[in-house]
Amino acid sequence: MKIIDLRSDTITLPTEDMRRAMYEAEVGDDVYKEDPTVNLLEELAARMLEKEAALFTASGTMSNLIAILTYTRHGNEIIMGSEAHMLWAEVGSASALGGVVMRTVPNEQDGRLDLGMVEQAIRPENIHFPRTTLLCLENTHNRCGGTVLTPEYTSAIAELAHQHGLRVHLDGARIFNAAVALDVPVSELVAPADSVCFSLSKGLSAPVGSLLCGTQEFVAKARKWRKMLGGGMRQVGIIAAAGIIALQKMVARLAEDHATARHLAYGLANIPGITVHPDRVQTNIVMFEPPITIPTPEFIQRSNARGVRSGSPGGRRVRAVTHRMVTKADIDEALNRIEFLVREIESEAH
Repeated sequence: MKIIDLRSDTITLPTEDMRRAMYEAEVGDDVYKEDPTVNLLEELAARMLEKEAALFTASGTMSNLIAILTYTRHGNEIIMGSEAHMLWAEVGSASALGGVVMRTVPNEQDGRLDLGMVEQAIRPENIHFPRTTLLCLENTHNRCGGTVLTPEYTSAIAELAHQHGLRVHLDGARIFNAAVALDVPVSELVAPADSVCFSLSKGLSAPVGSLLCGTQEFVAKARKWRKMLGGGMRQVGIIAAAGIIALQKMVARLAEDHATARHLAYGLANIPGITVHPDRVQTNIVMFEPPITIPTPEFIQRSNARGVRSGSPGGRRVRAVTHRMVTKADIDEALNRIEFLVREIESEAH
């Protein structure tokens, strides 16, 4: 039985081009800035996002933490969405290691933050209050189902933050998915942000890594924080080589993942008992709920046993993520197996 793995696009394996590039990579000591392949990757990323500089890091979680450490000091407060990946899935590093207070504003269904609520959350100058220094955004928004923030919205909320003296960091783990979905240059999406990071190891299929982009001054400070966190890797061009291929060859094909996700969502909508909103699927993440007669963890366990792997962000929701290693035919097979499982569940309930 073929395993159809929809847990995440992080399970993508490197392409043959990536493996070849990794094997042939020219390397040097990156801590001395002497790894030519890393230097090329960082220059490429900065150029694509139209930022002054970029820094290669081990992961998106590391990039986000470095951005926070660079912009804040212990006792500061940062604002983010109530469903932010930085809040839910990064081990509380902003507070544990950065010493900052994470203040949340409710995410709307499409991942946006209400500008009025953000403005209300910004602390005025007062001896009793921590200083608000940073606004963190997320695009695409993971826990909101892969939804995208438009350039217009990003500009508006960044302008608000800047008016109050805040910096803006964009967790753009899947920013290229957003750019492809909106059919706009990625540089336009990230222009209002002071810094942005994106992952190479999700839909872009590289095995390891993230890029953190911003001004030359920001990246110079970030590089020192990376060293402190243990991220000063040496002949890291071996993995940076795969990132270059990811940026050169794997961005446009993300549209295929979006089409596969829509195919999955509309297929799920045709299965009685499944709750899903296909019209909300914008990129490669599909959120749905199993029949009310079965708890979500049990549904996932039984689906896994039938070779269809998925996950859950909590509550009743199931999360399925499409990627390069899942075809339309795989989705059809997954839908057949899920439909059979739902019929079995309904039969047991009666």
